[in-house]
Amino acid sequence: MPAIIDVSAADRPVIVITRDFDAPRELVWKAITDPRQVAVWYGGPGFTNPVCEMDLRPGGAWHHVMQAPNGTRYTINSVFEEIVEPERLVWRTIGDPDRNPAPPTSHNTVTLEVRGQQTRWKLVTLFDSIADRDLSAKMGFGQMISMGTDRMAAHLATLQGVQDHG
Repeated sequence: MPAIIDVSAADRPVIVITRDFDAPRELVWKAITDPRQVAVWYGGPGFTNPVCEMDLRPGGAWHHVMQAPNGTRYTINSVFEEIVEPERLVWRTIGDPDRNPAPPTSHNTVTLEVRGQQTRWKLVTLFDSIADRDLSAKMGFGQMISMGTDRMAAHLATLQGVQDHG
């Protein structure tokens, strides 16, 4: 099942993306909080992640470098605000003055909900303004996250196969 991207809120600067994964919540949690796992699936097809460092605690840094297929590198820096294992992860992105155009900063909350044999992953990204949300949508934020969830689904299937046979 592909991700569902909702940018329809007329009165709130928010993008909501949901995706159901055929994996237990604890495995999805590991895939989104273990930097070695995140580096495998983060970004769209052909993207690599040469740097993924996560200090998973409130106030801890998440430093991520994503590389596009053409070699362009994008640095993403964030600070974790809340960690409720294995249910919720909250972080705030930090502006990058070296990027032009720089993507807007955002407050991000991922929740993981058990739904029988599946886990519903829900990302709520709150921007500082509707203009920032619209710029992010225009820059492909939702599509990039959606493609990343496709890669995460494939990675989870591999992890689950290893777990089932290990």
